[in-house]
Amino acid sequence: MEEKYFKNKIIWFTFLYSLLVIWVHSYNAVLFLGKTSSAYQIDWLERFLGDTMAQIAVPGFFLISSYLFFRGFSLDRTWVKYKSRIKSVVVPYVSWNFLYYFGYVIGSRLPFLSQVIGKGKVPFTFFESVNAILQYRYNYVFWYLNQLILLIILAPLIYLIVKKKLYGGLFLGGVFATIYMGFGLSFLNLDALFYYTAGAFAAVHGKHIVEKSFQRKYLVVGIITLVSALLIRKVDFPGDIRGELAVSTVCYRLLFPAGLWLVIPGNYLKKPKDWMKQNFFLYATHFSMVRFINKAGALLLPPVPAIPFILYLTMPVICVCVSYQISRFLRAYIPAVWNYLNGGR
Repeated sequence: MEEKYFKNKIIWFTFLYSLLVIWVHSYNAVLFLGKTSSAYQIDWLERFLGDTMAQIAVPGFFLISSYLFFRGFSLDRTWVKYKSRIKSVVVPYVSWNFLYYFGYVIGSRLPFLSQVIGKGKVPFTFFESVNAILQYRYNYVFWYLNQLILLIILAPLIYLIVKKKLYGGLFLGGVFATIYMGFGLSFLNLDALFYYTAGAFAAVHGKHIVEKSFQRKYLVVGIITLVSALLIRKVDFPGDIRGELAVSTVCYRLLFPAGLWLVIPGNYLKKPKDWMKQNFFLYATHFSMVRFINKAGALLLPPVPAIPFILYLTMPVICVCVSYQISRFLRAYIPAVWNYLNGGR
């Protein structure tokens, strides 16, 4: 497909994944209703959405981030790519982690907000701020960026491995087998490494498929991939229960985004609206909005079962609207801050 269609498709998919991530972080039934039968019924409905379809979001982000990094990559372009990712990933990672921490420090000292936050008085010290910045302690959703930074550091090594199809395939198989056996690393999630390597493999060897204009054969392959993803999620693999659950989940979360990409024709997608292009900013801001809305709502609204479920369903819309208005303000009146927080996007 033409470059403009490819870029549009990337925006559509990152927007979709951003909406799904919001659902993952919006569970609120027990918060509103306590440990009651109504709460567990609402929680089941919320998790039916949040623990199935919505769980493809972060793997989808890893696949797209990896594909864009390795698209046209060669070792002599490593520093160029690194400089770009320092601006678009590392700087926002540090900035947002500190902002969240500072927000908790202030909020925990204000009467109503301290009730909503529920963490007591957050200490404001040098060591606590360093911990907050490096370990995303007050900004839990940035575990994704933490993992992404580690994977970007490893990118040249990953490229050398996947450059040859055989070695790349063997490496993916090895990571998959390690997940199956229930092993892990202390600093890097193996499933994140698996998705990122798969994205690199696609960028190096599968560009003719990923960026191909819509064809019926790819539609058929995409449908088969989607159905396979749904079926494999229910497969009981023999062996250690941790590995059994992990490989079922990993397969589903890899295959479903891949199948979705194949069945949706980029050539026919409309040009994304401006409010669909704020996806990093939406990702960075949604967690604070979700937490505040749910906790404030639980304190102020009556414990009626319909309220948390309606709030859960509409939370992506609320977050998009609020985030977009904040981004408009920043772009119009403080563009330097906007550029800094949004990583130059």
